[in-house]
Amino acid sequence: SLLAVPIVDFVQNDVNASFVQLFAPTETCSLESHTITKDYVILQLLDTVKSRYVFWNYSTSSLEWLFVGQEQEAVIRGGYISAVDEHESNLYWLTTNSFVQPSTLLLGNAESGPAGIASAKLLKSLPPQFDAKDLVEKQFMATSEDGTLIPYFLISHKDLEFNGENPTLLYGYGGFEISMTPVYSGIIGSCWLNTKNHCYVMANIRGGGEFGPKWHQAALRENRKLAYDDFIAIAEDLIKRKVTTTKRLGIRGGSNGGLLMGNMFARRPDLFGAVNCLVPLLDMKSYHKLLAGASWVAEYGDPEKPEDWEFLQKYSAYHNLDPNKTDYPPLLMTTSTRD
Repeated sequence: SLLAVPIVDFVQNDVNASFVQLFAPTETCSLESHTITKDYVILQLLDTVKSRYVFWNYSTSSLEWLFVGQEQEAVIRGGYISAVDEHESNLYWLTTNSFVQPSTLLLGNAESGPAGIASAKLLKSLPPQFDAKDLVEKQFMATSEDGTLIPYFLISHKDLEFNGENPTLLYGYGGFEISMTPVYSGIIGSCWLNTKNHCYVMANIRGGGEFGPKWHQAALRENRKLAYDDFIAIAEDLIKRKVTTTKRLGIRGGSNGGLLMGNMFARRPDLFGAVNCLVPLLDMKSYHKLLAGASWVAEYGDPEKPEDWEFLQKYSAYHNLDPNKTDYPPLLMTTSTRD
């Protein structure tokens, strides 16, 4: 939540001061950041993992907060907004990007309200690293095993045929309250999306911060399975929608996402055609003894405690491999000494 209160009122009355609630989170909308200009507060919301800006104005004549408005539709984009000079001006810097648009710097005026976002002055943009004119960004929902709706982004050619034959790369992370929001990648664009029927998918599974702290807390420790259920649900949804098939579905993730990849490799080898596993945690019996591993105990659990190892062993990929199995998908694993 975001609250506003006159400083003198707060100093004099503490919790009994006159607070005004500028934002309250919902099940699908969280506060990503905010900035303060001379007369306005601009909120940046993550609304179903899409971006939406909200404007409030403090009236010095009536001494009250006035709701100016918000963008009518949340937009698939990443970005950051900050005041040019919070004491002297209502101008703001807006840095924005998407899966198909490189980072762009704009200058806007809070006095124009939400309409000013679309009309903000373009100052500079990084050069494009691939041809995106025929690419489109879409959002879909998959239903996880427990009935929870899990969003994901699909980036593809505008004329994509839903025939089940499209090579698809599915990326996931799902941990540490880190939100997987739209990001421009020259490598993905030029090396993968440059082929007409190739698709790129970003998963917003539990464990991340896409819907605030609750989304993260839902997949902590003994509930980690939920993040893996979510990823599997997205993979199955892509196949159900005839975006791709198991043989043409590759998956990728690193660090905590590498643990995700290890679990997909061990739990559902039948669902994926290839796995790219980067700097992973795979042995949850000893992860806490390596580098920064001890600082992750709150996220995963402490394998030194029998009650924690009871659930940790269920998603320790190393301990769940079947030595008699021969039908695991092709695996590309890269690692380092720094993660």
